Amino acid sequence: MKRYFHNFGERIIEGILTLSGAVTSLTVVLIVVFLFKEGLGIFSQQPIAEGGVIAVNNQNPVKQLSAKEVKEIFDENIKNWKEIGGQDAPIKTFRLDDITDYYSEEQLGKDFELLPQRLSELVSKEPNIIAFFPDEYLSKDFQGHQIKLENISAGDFLGGTEWYPTISPAVQMGVLPLILGTLWVSLGAILIALPLGLATSIYLAEIASKRVRNTMKPVIELLAGIPSVVYGFFGLVVLVPLIQEMFGLPVGETALAGSIILGIMALPTIISVSDDAMRTTPRAMKEASLALGATKWQTIYKVVIPYSISGISTAAILGIGRAIGETMAVLMVTGNASVIPTTFLEPVRTIPATIAAELGEAPQGGIHFQALFALGCILFLMTLIINVSVDLVSAKKKENR
Repeated sequence: MKRYFHNFGERIIEGILTLSGAVTSLTVVLIVVFLFKEGLGIFSQQPIAEGGVIAVNNQNPVKQLSAKEVKEIFDENIKNWKEIGGQDAPIKTFRLDDITDYYSEEQLGKDFELLPQRLSELVSKEPNIIAFFPDEYLSKDFQGHQIKLENISAGDFLGGTEWYPTISPAVQMGVLPLILGTLWVSLGAILIALPLGLATSIYLAEIASKRVRNTMKPVIELLAGIPSVVYGFFGLVVLVPLIQEMFGLPVGETALAGSIILGIMALPTIISVSDDAMRTTPRAMKEASLALGATKWQTIYKVVIPYSISGISTAAILGIGRAIGETMAVLMVTGNASVIPTTFLEPVRTIPATIAAELGEAPQGGIHFQALFALGCILFLMTLIINVSVDLVSAKKKENR
């Protein structure tokens, strides 16, 4: 009887663990599915400003435009219909604020109840007009035709260089500056953190006394527990003014500031993983090297580091992963300018910072909302590649042993 209850208890525990694993796995899968479902929806929408209508005269042969063409038209960089497949005639742009140039307040009505009718009338009598106005003022018998904007393609989304998700009449959804900004800051962070982290891990693993190691290791690992906003405040108050003064810049919020902060934040991971990897080097290999006449530094350089190179590579990749996914600290010190970076002394904007800054303002279900989820998909794929790389490096390390 006692054995029966013992086996029954084990089965219950096994069932609970199995259920816990299944629920966790299902939750992760559902989160990923939801992320991609929302993000991929952007490619089925027209890039027109929320609740807006773009209309032209019925005689106008132009039926479809791209978001970039609409922006160029309203920026007056495209001034003739011939440039976009229409007749040889100057383009006349119209926004709702311009309505008083054509009609008096009496003609519009006391409460603007005649505005839909006047908009229809205006578009019908102006052959070269392109009008942008809210869809709530689109009359049922509108005497013009609406311009259809080309859906956002994956190429335009990933390769576009302008990120203006809230401008009117046509939003610009180019995420290339955000992707490059993320990679640029992460590259700078790893170039700073990897040499410092590797040097510190070599010191802890091979040079420091046991007392020093037992003191320094917990202190270094404690850095990983400091909230990122604290690092952000430190960067904003100390680092940003220092960079501004040192390089004579108009502003100190730059990619360099973000890289330094992220490098500091990645140090605990790099140091801990690299230190653990170096300490797994067999003692016999180090003693054999010393017995053959190698110095301590030659042993570290030619024995310890080559043996633990897979662990060091894993530490570097994990450090990059920490840098890519960081939000608050980067948001505070990089300037948040969505431009393609050329130097580390320019403001940049990263994907996590963009999501954090804009998600609260994006109308749920709208094109801006879906674009931010698409950015989340890109960030997910970037971190997935990093995690797969870690697994491959770890597997290679096991094979070498």
